[in-house]
Amino acid sequence: MSLTATAEAFRLAEVFTISRGSRTEAKVLTVTLTRDGITGRGECVPYARYGESMDSVADQVTSVADAVMGGASRHDLLTLLPAGAARNAVDAAMWDWEAKDAAKPVWELAGLPAPAPVTSAFTLSLGTPESMEAAATRAAARPLLKIKLGGGPEDIARIEAVRRGAPNAEIIVDANEGWSVEEYTALAPIFLNLGVTMVEQPFPAGDDAALAGLDRPLPVCADESCHDRASLPGLKGKYDMVNIKLDKTGGLTEALALRDAARAEGFTVMVGCMVGTSLAMAPAVLVAQGAELVDLDGPLLLAEDRTPPLEFNGSVLTPPVPALWG
Repeated sequence: MSLTATAEAFRLAEVFTISRGSRTEAKVLTVTLTRDGITGRGECVPYARYGESMDSVADQVTSVADAVMGGASRHDLLTLLPAGAARNAVDAAMWDWEAKDAAKPVWELAGLPAPAPVTSAFTLSLGTPESMEAAATRAAARPLLKIKLGGGPEDIARIEAVRRGAPNAEIIVDANEGWSVEEYTALAPIFLNLGVTMVEQPFPAGDDAALAGLDRPLPVCADESCHDRASLPGLKGKYDMVNIKLDKTGGLTEALALRDAARAEGFTVMVGCMVGTSLAMAPAVLVAQGAELVDLDGPLLLAEDRTPPLEFNGSVLTPPVPALWG
């Protein structure tokens, strides 16, 4: 019997850049739960923005090994670990183990309907307007493009360039906490005219009070400001949508509860991801059922992936097979 965490790296197809920096590989932590001859797996992506590192998250996983092996449940895990990457990977491994032990899919164990394929956004990373237009041209057949922005007047040129490259795609943008109130006010009408339908996290989390009194013609989605159900009271009146990521919620168990609670509070739902492999995306496909926006394109950004990987038909993502997860 064991609960282990192993660091792995998967090469990206291209350099991926956001306002906080660039990367050439997806660095992930794979958690493996083995008990009674059955093995369950989960994956997380430790994120420095939330004070996480590969070592700190691995230590968190190790800290609950005895409890998990002693019979702690997924609901016990909600109090054993805080919301974040470590709990996500352990939670996913427990779901996978339970599904294999019961010879039933996770969706059935969770009391959910069988999942259907979903259409995912495809992300264009931050670059010059010229490089982003070229990337948009290559992705022009995809129905939904998510554009990483960096702040400043060049963001207009970037979106104009993307629109030239992909004239028919729906566009959403991610400011990654990089805008000011003045920038939102100036950019929103311009972006609306360019066919942008939503902006993620324009202001820094914890410094977003201005959204409460701001006219929001361009709908605003909470990303860094939304982690789990405890985040929701602070988002009311400031955001129109919440981005649910399993590495923020601390796993599928909390993500499903957050989705239902967010809808009850009147938020629309986006389901997103960190840059990880098909193993990290697989549980999120269940949360993505019925979501207004889905952004689970991590595997599309990789040069190498898990075996078997999630299957994409263009931007349409098929639910995972049991050999991958669940």
